[in-house]
Amino acid sequence: MAGAVFPWRSANQFELLIDGSEFFPRMLAAIEQAQAHVDLELYLVEAGRCAEAIVQALEQAARREVRVRCLFDGYGCLAFTIGLRRRLTDAGVELRFYNPLSWRRGVNNLYRDHRKLLLVDQQLAVVGGTGVTDEFWQPDDNSCQWHEVMVAITGPLVQDWQMLFDRQWRANISRKAWRPATHFGLPRLPSTPREREGMGRVTYADAHQHRDILQSLIQAINGAKERIWLATPYFLPTWGVRRSLRRAASRGVDVRLLLTGPRTDHPSVRYAGHRYYPRLLKSGVQIYEYQPCFMHLKMVLIDDWVSLGSCNFDHWNLRFNLEANLEALDPVLTQAVVVSFMNDFSQSQPITLQAWQSRPLWGRVKQRIWGWVDRLVVNILGRRQ
Repeated sequence: MAGAVFPWRSANQFELLIDGSEFFPRMLAAIEQAQAHVDLELYLVEAGRCAEAIVQALEQAARREVRVRCLFDGYGCLAFTIGLRRRLTDAGVELRFYNPLSWRRGVNNLYRDHRKLLLVDQQLAVVGGTGVTDEFWQPDDNSCQWHEVMVAITGPLVQDWQMLFDRQWRANISRKAWRPATHFGLPRLPSTPREREGMGRVTYADAHQHRDILQSLIQAINGAKERIWLATPYFLPTWGVRRSLRRAASRGVDVRLLLTGPRTDHPSVRYAGHRYYPRLLKSGVQIYEYQPCFMHLKMVLIDDWVSLGSCNFDHWNLRFNLEANLEALDPVLTQAVVVSFMNDFSQSQPITLQAWQSRPLWGRVKQRIWGWVDRLVVNILGRRQ
């Protein structure tokens, strides 16, 4: 494994925040109460009412002499206007961009910072899958078009999240920002602790170099005894994840996938992932497609173990992206995740093998086309690396 691994930390507190109407007010309040430090790392940042609320809070924090650092992805923030950027820097915010697009970089333009992290005074971390766009939250009417979750963390684990941010902040000065220093943490995955309250760990991916986030997931799936519930909006899992899910279902584990339905921002990705449905369904995996809106959350519940953050666990994310997830063992968080999943399952369309095999011809054609494109591109890029 290239890169070091974070250990488990005890005595932490977790709060699951569902949809922008819950987590954005919490994030804004934390920024407004900050005394010394605010760090924000995001992939998707777009001008709009949501961005305006965040920019105002960051401006005000910087003007009262709080050190504010923002690390935004160079592609994901293309719609974050020059005027908003200037407002931040004029207020004293330190603003950096991960891997700005350049025709000279070629394939290296695919490397992206997909992490979503807010740190306040080294006392609070808010982690999950949100971007700062109006789809996630519109402050005027508190509405949300995209379904998402974040988790607020307090306790010793916050220092590890701070270390991860600081490491990438320093690395971003160099031309190869996707390859930060690796001298920290443990040399290998730690054992799952026996303690089941307040335990947490940072897992991450560093653009094809370090993927303990994936290895830990597969290890948890392989050890599952009762349930594996996995939610992801872009279902292009690695072969190892698919195999582990099938094996778990075949040994009687309750395996459920919560996937996006017809309301999605990338229909081509959805159709490409459809090619995996038949074999999973035949092995006993249950598949649910979320109906009310676009489901953007990335969350896993395996027995009482929770993983939640930015990672979709697909071969695109793990090949090119910086990712970060919280792993936790805590009964309060586990129960909140169970309730969230059950509510989402009740609003989803279950997919049966019989119904899938009788779906319209045009759906089959789109699956074949986009599945073939996905395989072709991944194979080409794999040979270049």
